[in-house]
Amino acid sequence: MKEKSFTTKAVHAGRYTPARGVVPPIYQTATYAFETAREMQDIFEGKSEGFVYSRVGNPTQKVFEEKMAVLEGGESAKAFASGMGAINAAVLSIVKSGDHVISDRTIYGSTYDLFTEIFPRLGINVSMIDLSKTDELEENLQDNTKLIFCETPTNPTMKLVDIKKISQYHPTTMVDNTYMTPYLQNPLELGSDVVVHSATKYICGHCDTLGGVIISDAEFIERTHQLLKDFGAAMSPFNAWLLLRGIKTLTLRMDRHTANAEKVADFLEEHPSIAKVYYPGLKDHPQHALAKSQMRGFGGMIAFEMHSYDEAEALMRNLKLCTLAVSLGCVETLIQHPASMTHAAVPKEKRESLGLTDELVRISVGIEDIDDIKSDLSQALD
Repeated sequence: MKEKSFTTKAVHAGRYTPARGVVPPIYQTATYAFETAREMQDIFEGKSEGFVYSRVGNPTQKVFEEKMAVLEGGESAKAFASGMGAINAAVLSIVKSGDHVISDRTIYGSTYDLFTEIFPRLGINVSMIDLSKTDELEENLQDNTKLIFCETPTNPTMKLVDIKKISQYHPTTMVDNTYMTPYLQNPLELGSDVVVHSATKYICGHCDTLGGVIISDAEFIERTHQLLKDFGAAMSPFNAWLLLRGIKTLTLRMDRHTANAEKVADFLEEHPSIAKVYYPGLKDHPQHALAKSQMRGFGGMIAFEMHSYDEAEALMRNLKLCTLAVSLGCVETLIQHPASMTHAAVPKEKRESLGLTDELVRISVGIEDIDDIKSDLSQALD
């Protein structure tokens, strides 16, 4: 039998149905019973399979992890309560006090806080650079550099990082693949060592649960498991079940998100109220060729600049269908203002140096009828 397609894997991979149910059950339990104390010890020591306590593992969570590992092409995966929980565990499985991290300077606001405020308190030095420029990476590499971290495309400016290029250097490479999902981009196949997702976004797809996941080789995932046990950022069984349900339609949703976003980008680029559109699918995007080489589609995220903050604020205030809200990847179209919402914690002068101006707006294009989305944007712009 030939290799199954991504769509088929998204539906069938990781099925755990002891009662032959088509849908994996929700194992809504905190603890598990044993015949003997030795049985539990064998599980802890890895001599037998099983579950001890849902903070360190749950059957529903396991199905989700197996599915994500298959879809990203990794050996193993570990689920967490949120995307930030996953990033924390992944980074701290690599670095310790005295180590050095290189991160792209354009990243999600809470990740930026983590790298610039929290990790330095722990003695971890972080250099925030432009990873789209190989010379900057080479200039900042140190003997104690243990990690290179990036998002691609970046949140929210849609800048791309060449995963193959940055993966050629000696530190561990970690890519946040939230924007693209494993359907449109596979960083492990491009040379990255670790992939993280905020599963809250496209993996879920319905704005109704939180989750994060790390995918890598089995040895690395075992290290993150230790942190999960001690930090306690565990995914609930119900959230794992919701994420499993969302993944089944990932292919269909991403195709629709992408198709709609391409049309919205074209619409915005032609509108006189819009100063600039940032979308890798546009041929005038400076990294359009890179997008075509490392992605299988351009995704549903767009950033654009208005001519002034007042115009940007008026646009968001007058929308009727598109929802003003943080987060992304939902079936609903969401729009937000990075400078005052998701990236408000980044100092103003730093934001502006990254292109996060007061005129910048981010839109997560949903799966509604494209004519309705465009009509709503048009009336708000008018």
